[in-house]
Amino acid sequence: MKHKLFSPYTIKNITLKNRIVMSPMCMYSSHEQDGHIQPFHFAHYESRAAGQVGLIMTEATSVLPEGRISHEDLGIWEDSHVEGLLKVTDAIHRHDAKAAIQLVHAGRKANLRDEIFAPSALAFNEVSKVPTEMSERDISQTVTAFKHAAERSKQAGFDIIELHAAHGYLINQFLSPLTNKRNDNYGGSRENRYRFLRETIEAVYEVWEGPLFVRISGAEYNDDGNSIDDFVYFAQEMKAQGVDLIDVSSGGVVPAAIEPYPGYQVKYAEQIKERVNIATGAVGLITSGNQAEEILQNDRADLVFLARALLRNPYWPKQAADELGYELEGPRQYTRAW
Repeated sequence: MKHKLFSPYTIKNITLKNRIVMSPMCMYSSHEQDGHIQPFHFAHYESRAAGQVGLIMTEATSVLPEGRISHEDLGIWEDSHVEGLLKVTDAIHRHDAKAAIQLVHAGRKANLRDEIFAPSALAFNEVSKVPTEMSERDISQTVTAFKHAAERSKQAGFDIIELHAAHGYLINQFLSPLTNKRNDNYGGSRENRYRFLRETIEAVYEVWEGPLFVRISGAEYNDDGNSIDDFVYFAQEMKAQGVDLIDVSSGGVVPAAIEPYPGYQVKYAEQIKERVNIATGAVGLITSGNQAEEILQNDRADLVFLARALLRNPYWPKQAADELGYELEGPRQYTRAW
């Protein structure tokens, strides 16, 4: 049997050596609180590349200082951030892996000391700060910040950009009727709620020619939130704009009780792939090689995104290969153990 998990995958001008993706995970390790790379990040990302992950995606990296999820998050809001990020991509590329960056603005979920901004002045929960409702000028400046971040991502040697439109962060806040109560061109109908993401994609494509992914939350776990039909609509619009792959997670828009189980989010990626005919990435408690292979063999998604499994084991691809009976070539330095 041909093992699809270890088959190459081409997106535009980029070919991944396998279908294993390191999902973005906040590390809260920019200890100077200036958004800059620290020694930890080099070890963290390069070890997964040495472990034969095909695509390494850095953690959510903020396009503006007020858009950080925490004070210790990575940033790409100024040119000085490029040097450290370039060292990270160089380290990843040394192992024949590709590098992606996830660009984010946290909106009302920014856990910061200073003023925070959102589509509407609604706090996330009873202990969260109430954000300032964004003016159209604020919106325009934020779209421009995503554009400049894409330029810097190119300078930093990234192969792929992902826009974070999931987990209740700013783009997701514009998309959802639960968090977007605006009465202007950015609120109300789903066409208007999509406008901020539309303008952001347009701005990014002014400076970026490579593959573009978007992560969405395919379920909001609230009857008044977006339905799968809404997400299909958003996905169709993204496809029309040239987005290459939709990475489908769920939740985070409003507080909700979620009971996860193995592969609990795969169905959302599968539905969007089938109904929109666009490439998708599956994520969510994917832990074994057999599970990952099943998702790909049954055409439920095109790439498999791993998070906690890769925190536990940087060499998860070897574990999966052994499970599937596939002979995976490893780093020369580790041949005796591999």
